[in-house]
Amino acid sequence: MQNTTRATLPVIAVVGPTASGKSDAAVAVALSIQKHARQLGVCGAEIISADSRQVYKGFNLTSGKVTKKEMRGVAHHLLDVASPRQTFTVARYQKLGRAAIKKIMARNRIPIICGGTGLFVDALLLDARFPAAKPNALLRQQLEKLPTEKLFDRLEKKDPRRAASIDRHNRRRLIRALEIITTTGKPVPVHTTRPFYKNTIIIGINPPADILAQRIEKRVYARIRRGMIAEVSRLHARGLSWQRLERFGLEYRWLSRYLQGVATKEEMIASLTHDIKHYAKRQMTWFKKNQAIIWTPDKNHAADIIGGMIINARKEKD
Repeated sequence: MQNTTRATLPVIAVVGPTASGKSDAAVAVALSIQKHARQLGVCGAEIISADSRQVYKGFNLTSGKVTKKEMRGVAHHLLDVASPRQTFTVARYQKLGRAAIKKIMARNRIPIICGGTGLFVDALLLDARFPAAKPNALLRQQLEKLPTEKLFDRLEKKDPRRAASIDRHNRRRLIRALEIITTTGKPVPVHTTRPFYKNTIIIGINPPADILAQRIEKRVYARIRRGMIAEVSRLHARGLSWQRLERFGLEYRWLSRYLQGVATKEEMIASLTHDIKHYAKRQMTWFKKNQAIIWTPDKNHAADIIGGMIINARKEKD
C-alpha cells in the first residue's frame, strides 16, 4: 500500500437512516484509517457531513450535529456553514462538498461522506448537475400562503417523479421544488447513476426495524433532557420566525408548535417520534435505490468492511 497516490484515493460514504449510528461509524472508520495510515499509504481521513440541517449555525441538538467530543479529534467539514435565515441549496452543497473532497485528497487523506440526506450524498458521489435556480422572493411569498397539502398537490401535478420521493410534509423542500420548476420551466432534474469519482465505497448502516424504532424514541427523550426545547426557543429569540422554523420539519416543526402552545408536550413527543420513524423509512427508500451500497446492521462493522475493501483493492491494483 506504500504506492497509494492521491489520484487513486477512495471516496468513502457512510449512509443510513436517522439514529442508525452513522456518525459513530464514520468516526470509527476515520480512526481505523489513521491507525493503519502507514500500511494504507495515506495521512489519515476527514469527514464531510451530508445533512441538510447540520449545515445551519445554531442547529445542534435538534439536528443531531456531532459534538467536539464525539468527533474524537477527526476533522469534520460542512457543519455550521450557513445562516438559517438563508436558503441553502443542494447546488451550493455540491460546490462546497466537492471543494472539501479535493482539499482533503490534496493532503493525502481519505474523505468520508457521512449523512442521511440522500440528495446531498448523491450530489457529491454522482455526476449530477443541479439547476441554477436562484431564490424567487415573490414566488415564495405566494407559495407560503398555500397549505402544505396544496403545495404537494401542485408539485404532484407538475412533477410526479419528484413528488414521489419528497417529504410531503416538508414545506421548505416543496417550495424549493416548485421554485425550480417555475424558474426553469422544467421538472427537477433526474438524478444520474453515473459515479463522479472512480473509486467509491459506500457503507449503509441499517439496524433491525425494532431496534431503530427504540433508538429513535430514546434519542427524542434524551435530546429533550439535554435542552432541545430551549435550543429552538433561542433560535426564535434570535430572529427566526415560527413559520421559518417549521419549514425545517421534524423537530423544528413540532417543537415550534409546542412552544407556541399549539400542541401539548405529550402531543409533541408522540407526533415527533412518529414523524421521525416515517422519515427513517423514506431515507431507506432513497438509499435502497443505490445498488452500490454495502449494507450492515451493525455500525461497529463499518470500519472492518471498509478497511478490508481498501486493502484488497490496492492489492489487486499492485
